[in-house]
Amino acid sequence: MPLSVGLLGTGRLGAAVRAAAAPRDDVEIVWAVGRGAELESLPPVDVAIDVSNAAAVPQHLGWARRTGTPIAVGTTGWDRALVPDDVDVPVLLASNFSLGVALVEQLARVLGRYAAHAPSPVDLAVTDTHHRHKVDAPSGTAIVLRDALVDGAGSDVQVQTTSLRVGEVVGRHEVVAASALETIALTHEAHDRAVFATGALTAARWLVGRPAGRWSMADLAAEQLGDLAGRSGSPAPEPGGSDPDPGRAHGIPPTPSTPGAPAPHAAA
Repeated sequence: MPLSVGLLGTGRLGAAVRAAAAPRDDVEIVWAVGRGAELESLPPVDVAIDVSNAAAVPQHLGWARRTGTPIAVGTTGWDRALVPDDVDVPVLLASNFSLGVALVEQLARVLGRYAAHAPSPVDLAVTDTHHRHKVDAPSGTAIVLRDALVDGAGSDVQVQTTSLRVGEVVGRHEVVAASALETIALTHEAHDRAVFATGALTAARWLVGRPAGRWSMADLAAEQLGDLAGRSGSPAPEPGGSDPDPGRAHGIPPTPSTPGAPAPHAAA
């Protein structure tokens, strides 16, 4: 039986999710609804994906909790306090559904740790560039990357964060550590919304069967990417989206030379 998915949101990303699911036989978009839909009358599904808008998220979360439906939320710009740590259904919160971005988040944390011990002062910065229609600035992804730098470098560090809204750019994020001696830059650029759509379907499938609680793309990455520095076969995590270091949250020891400091996970 294919995974049955309900899609909350019929905009450009919603259309991309439908297109990504269409040729697959392991997943089926049972329904896709836009603003003002009567959710209670919709057929039950294994999991829902929310790519709607910030104003609609509270209603969608309420529906998911009433019906016991796991939900992966990729919408940004809303108050994440709506999802308590002890939420009674599996909820995955994603500022960005790209697994590549989840990898860059891990690398940004390492880069922050490096900056904290560099031989000369390091300036840290995050830039995000998106299409002219994007409302929130900085983007949710930029905030996640900024907070990963802060988590690595220390809470007293300042990270310059800038945003551009130009043309039809799908999404480009850059993390920079620059000193008088060197510059290190991490860049992620999405060429097509299909990267987010495919990631959304991956996240939805991964979420089904998880315990109730708040999850993140960092949790998914901890399992699917493992430790790219050498360890492999990371165990399946417990809910830990509130912790920016999934390895630490789920009992995986940090790299001995670069221990992380606890910090709250960024909001989208």
